[in-house]
Amino acid sequence: MTVTAATGLSDLRSFLHGLPGVDKVGVEARAAALGTRSVKTSSKAKAIDLAIRMVDLTTLEGADTPGKVRALCAKGRRPDPADPSCPPVAAICVYPAMVPVASAALAGSGVHLASVATAFPSGQAPLEVKLADTRSAVEAGADEIDMVISRGAFLAGDYRKVFDEIVAVKEACGDAHLKVILETGELATYDNVRRASWLAMLAGADFIKTSTGKVAVNATLPITLVMLEAVRDFRERHGRQVGVKPAGGIKNTKDAIKYLVMINETVGDDWLHPDWFRFGASSLLNDLLMQRTKLTTGHYAGPDYFTLD
Repeated sequence: MTVTAATGLSDLRSFLHGLPGVDKVGVEARAAALGTRSVKTSSKAKAIDLAIRMVDLTTLEGADTPGKVRALCAKGRRPDPADPSCPPVAAICVYPAMVPVASAALAGSGVHLASVATAFPSGQAPLEVKLADTRSAVEAGADEIDMVISRGAFLAGDYRKVFDEIVAVKEACGDAHLKVILETGELATYDNVRRASWLAMLAGADFIKTSTGKVAVNATLPITLVMLEAVRDFRERHGRQVGVKPAGGIKNTKDAIKYLVMINETVGDDWLHPDWFRFGASSLLNDLLMQRTKLTTGHYAGPDYFTLD
């Protein structure tokens, strides 16, 4: 089915409910098995640097200040000031009001600037408000927009409304990339995660993202596996590659490497790049830096060596 063919409500519903069901036991067992893979020490250093390059360093707090955002941008540009070989992160992610501050702080760095929009994190606002939110962030300098879908509409079966909102926000993004947050912790079933992934991709998403990080259940290995299978199957059918971003709950290097192994064994090398896979995490970066220092010097840096976010 093409995107055009999927715009009719009946066609869209028929297509989404015609997708193969997810074997809950099977997907959880496969994710658990992939999580036990070991990585050689010689490969671990490359994996850590790749993971750093995939981090969307994020601050989304009501108490965010321009000073905090500038400090975060400085850390994103140069995560380990003592080691110029340490790569920068993929992006800094902030609320729309902080985009002008971050844009100035990241100028010339090559680090992307992402902003949440569309009434993050609830998604409960009129479409006009969501579009204005998106346009404002892009005009201020964001080159990536993280939008959250209307879970209420999705769970009520109003797929057309969700589809049309994504299409409209994608248009409002202009040249900026669109990451569509599914908020998988509220979708209840793996089948819904697969349907929401396909719905977002058919509507034009450049990335599909698990979570806002603001609910009890965020990214998990089984959920990410379902989404990776969806982007793999979507490219096979439509010839367009879509990225994946697990967000929330990924706190250490061991977890990050499990995700990299899963990518390699599920969708292959094409997704092992910051253009196609991101980690939505902040606390993860410090652990990656600590493990990187350990590999380089043979000992861990003190707990106060890296700045807290």
